[in-house]
Amino acid sequence: MQNISPYQRLQTELEQIINAKGAGAKLPSEPLLAKNLGVSRSTLREAMRTFEVQGLIRRRQGQGTFVVGKQKTFEGGLEVLESIETLSQRIGLNVSMGELQVKRYRVEKENQSYVNFPLKAAVIQIDRTIIAEERPIAYLIDIIPVAVLDENDLQQGFDGSVLDWLLKRGDPVLSQSHARIDSIAASSEIAHKLQVQRAAPLLLMESDVYDTSGQLVTHSYSYFIPGFFDFHIVRKVANKKF
Repeated sequence: MQNISPYQRLQTELEQIINAKGAGAKLPSEPLLAKNLGVSRSTLREAMRTFEVQGLIRRRQGQGTFVVGKQKTFEGGLEVLESIETLSQRIGLNVSMGELQVKRYRVEKENQSYVNFPLKAAVIQIDRTIIAEERPIAYLIDIIPVAVLDENDLQQGFDGSVLDWLLKRGDPVLSQSHARIDSIAASSEIAHKLQVQRAAPLLLMESDVYDTSGQLVTHSYSYFIPGFFDFHIVRKVANKKF
C-alpha cells in the first residue's frame, strides 16, 4: 500500500467523519476534534478549509461547524459570457441577491488600476453577494461609468446581475468580454462577505466587457467559492504542418 502523508491521512479521516453525518448535523467542536484526531487546531482548520470550499461544511461564527451535504454545481463554458442567474436556471437552483452596496466616485490616480477607467471619469461601483441554499456562494463587484448606468437605473428591477440588466435594456450593445481567472486566498473583508475563514481559497474572475464600438462598459471582480462552480473551456487543436 502506498504511503500517505499525515496531512492526507487527516483529510481522509475528516472526510469519513463528515460523510458519516447527515446534512445539518453539527461536527464536534474544534478543540475536541483536534484532540480526537491528534493534531493541532491550526492544522485542523487548514484541513477543514478543503471541505468548506467544496461546500460540504459550513462554519457559523459562535455556533460551530455544520455538514451541508453535496450541492448542485454551477457549470459553464468560458467561451460564452453568462450570469450566475442564467446558470442557475439551467440547473434548476434558485439564487437571490444578498447584501447590496452602491457607491459613486471619480477615478483618481490611486484607484485607476483597480477601476480601469480614464482619470476623472464618474463611475458607480455595485457590490453584492449572491445567495444559494441559504448561504453566500459569490461576491460580485461591478464598476460602470455613470453615463452607462446610475443609481436610479438600479431601482428598475435590478436583481443582482449587471450583465442581464444591460442585455435586457439593449443599450449599449455588448460585444465581447476579456477575463482572467486566478486562485486567491480570501482577505478578511471577502471572507466575511462569503462567510468563510480568512485565507480560504477562492476563485477570482476579473473581467472587462466591451460594446460593439470597442468601448469598455464594465470592469468587474467576481469571487467564487470553488465547490459551487465548475468553469471549463473548449479549445480547438491547431492544425500544424510538420
